[in-house]
Amino acid sequence: MSSSRPSLLTEDEIAAALAALPDWTREGNSITRAVEASSFPAAIRIVDSIAVTSEQMDHHPDIDIRWRTLRFVLLTYSEGGLTSLDFTLAARIDEAVRAES
Repeated sequence: MSSSRPSLLTEDEIAAALAALPDWTREGNSITRAVEASSFPAAIRIVDSIAVTSEQMDHHPDIDIRWRTLRFVLLTYSEGGLTSLDFTLAARIDEAVRAES
């Protein structure tokens, strides 16, 4: 883990980042996305891919798995809100979802 902590984004920065990620929605201090995979194994492959990426980034999403439906919640707990890490991970989640489509 790096010694520099990410800083909270401003409302304008959050709005701009969300504009680039149309499948994500803001919910308070977090962003969320629901995904319906083609099958349960496909959903687990998406989660597995995200687990590897999350470990590399040292930034982990909350993931709810309900058969083929995945729900992701991102925020930087240590900062109490949204940082650039959340939007970087959101983009990588989108890539993992596209790879399974």
